[in-house]
Amino acid sequence: MNCDRKEAIKAVLARKENCSDTELSPFTTENYGEDVFHFSRIKDHLPKPVYQTLMDTVAKGKPLDPSIADAVAHAMKEWALKKGATHYTHWFQPLTGATAEKHDSFLEPVANGQAILAFSGKNLIVSEPDASSFPSGGIRSTFEARGYTAWDPTSPAFIKRGRNGATLCIPTAFCAYAGEALDKKTPLLRSLQAISQSIRRLMKCFGNDGTQTARISLGPEQEYFLIDEHFYYARPDLVQTGRTLFGAPPPRHQQLDDHYFGAIRPRILAFMTDVDSALWRLGIPAKTRHNEVAPAQFEIAPVFEDLNLAVDHNMLVMEVLKQTAEKHGLICLLHEKPFSGVNGSGKHNNWSPMYGDINLLNPGSDPHQNAIFLTTLCAIIMAVDKHSDLLRSATASAGNDHRLGANEAPPAIISIFIGEQLTDIIDQIEKGSLKTSKHASNMRIGVDTLPALPRDTTDRNRTSPFAFTNNKFEFRAPGSSQSCAEPVIMLNTIVAEAFDQISDELEKLSPENFNQGLQSILRKIIKAHKRIIFNGDNYSEAWKKEAEKRGLPNFRTTPEAMKALIDPENIALLEKYHVFTEVEAKSRYEIFMEEYHRKIRIEGELSLNMARTVILPAGSKQLAELVKTIAVLSGCELKGGQLSQKSAAEAIGKLLDGIEMECRNLERILAQTDPSAKIVESMGKLRQLIDTLEKRVDDDLWPLPKYREMLFIN
Repeated sequence: MNCDRKEAIKAVLARKENCSDTELSPFTTENYGEDVFHFSRIKDHLPKPVYQTLMDTVAKGKPLDPSIADAVAHAMKEWALKKGATHYTHWFQPLTGATAEKHDSFLEPVANGQAILAFSGKNLIVSEPDASSFPSGGIRSTFEARGYTAWDPTSPAFIKRGRNGATLCIPTAFCAYAGEALDKKTPLLRSLQAISQSIRRLMKCFGNDGTQTARISLGPEQEYFLIDEHFYYARPDLVQTGRTLFGAPPPRHQQLDDHYFGAIRPRILAFMTDVDSALWRLGIPAKTRHNEVAPAQFEIAPVFEDLNLAVDHNMLVMEVLKQTAEKHGLICLLHEKPFSGVNGSGKHNNWSPMYGDINLLNPGSDPHQNAIFLTTLCAIIMAVDKHSDLLRSATASAGNDHRLGANEAPPAIISIFIGEQLTDIIDQIEKGSLKTSKHASNMRIGVDTLPALPRDTTDRNRTSPFAFTNNKFEFRAPGSSQSCAEPVIMLNTIVAEAFDQISDELEKLSPENFNQGLQSILRKIIKAHKRIIFNGDNYSEAWKKEAEKRGLPNFRTTPEAMKALIDPENIALLEKYHVFTEVEAKSRYEIFMEEYHRKIRIEGELSLNMARTVILPAGSKQLAELVKTIAVLSGCELKGGQLSQKSAAEAIGKLLDGIEMECRNLERILAQTDPSAKIVESMGKLRQLIDTLEKRVDDDLWPLPKYREMLFIN
């Protein structure tokens, strides 16, 4: 057996994981959020007028008053010092897909060799990190380095802890010298402002005063894989790309459905316990943890929060998962498809519009609330049908291309699932009347000692990319490594437009004609946009054909999907709601496409390198041993054995020739300027040959940890 692989397996098997060795402080509700300078804590550190001014910005969206910055900064510094912090950083989300931070100490030298600890309002409000190496998509030249981070007071500061210290992290937006957004938070906040205004306007049409807080609630479910670090470091492809470029699925992987919701193994449970503890200290309401469908795959899900905070928290969740895994000798894989042939990982975004305490997607018990619910539902149907291309673009990436449409995740065709009851209501509205409803009923399950269970208004359709689930829409298409910001930016914007278009018509109605006029508006929307509704199996080939008949777009790859960002009509919409300028929209297209091409090229070059330096030598050793055995057998008088050896040698020889020929083809393709599609095709052919070879080479000679080991030995 290959030395690295052999040693990796021995090291994993020798690990004696004792959950009792994990040091955890007892959890109480007082521990929750102890490393967050949240608003209730701020109140104890600020004069009442300063606190009220700050909360006007946080809760009511009023412009930040710079005059309070020094008082807030002082309070924040004093709290952070008590928490052991020595440095502070403006924590931001550039267009790299990760977070960024530059640490500055509180230390300020003064006269006579002395020093003080200082943190001013200016330090809090703005910072100037070097922006030259962050993606800009042509917004500025590389030599133009100036960029700014600006404090986001709506997301509380928090403490990040390291082995030997702590840092005060201040969530911020990031922009270029001329003010263009270079991050994901700025357009997110813009989209929130847009949809909040549209919600208040719509609610005024229904007799509300429009003064309540309008916001969006989000709950992102995060899927991920865990493998032992010894396997990870023995796989160059995992280290370099986050996924296995080669690897034959074992005879048994997820077919028995025995991993899903199964008992969590002690080592994994110890990891999850540490994750929960770290997240709770950060005020992140991690609620659910469980085994997912594929072996070595898991999920964590939080309680719903305000959207901006939920996006920040999800970025921290991914970071905590990775850091905590390393403490347990594990590696957390967030790639959408780290292992071919088994389920990949997504990030289900559960999205709801709110007005005050009212969830606009919550069917009510009175006609007024039901009218609001149906209007919201129809607005979303219209928005998704008109702008499914923008939603698809927000889920496009090199990693997610492997997952979408793979009969484990939604297809690249955006559609909406609303369930039987709502479909019946929609049909009635379209026909001009709404008289009955298939009410949710009680469900008996055939055991006398168990009570009747309330049946939800809809079943769950796990094949749908955009599914209604009682009081929210679950956007299932985003990939596990993505920021939540991208899909919800687009969702907020297109729904804001739909709300405004409905409000345009409702505002023309007299009070006595309101109900009749509303029904006419909804009927018109349904007739125009019901093609987007599909309650069946999105995995089926029949749906692909049906979607094509309906005229629904099917953008199978990232290059196809990303073109929506530079469509003139889409740019006009994004500019109208001040989410992106034309320059910003086009820059994102350039950035995301450049990232896609770079990742594909890295994978192509690594595939070529591994095939020639790792795989072909192993296959050649196997062929040489077979040839030697055949030579020995030919000199003997044995009547059997030669045929099997010759057959094996011929099969391996053909595979080795095929691999070398495809390597030459891939090498030619990599020499071209923009060969991403050809690289993907060639890598697929090369993988098929190598995965077949893996099943024929002596197990002791195969150099890379196999799927059966990585997925099951932990």
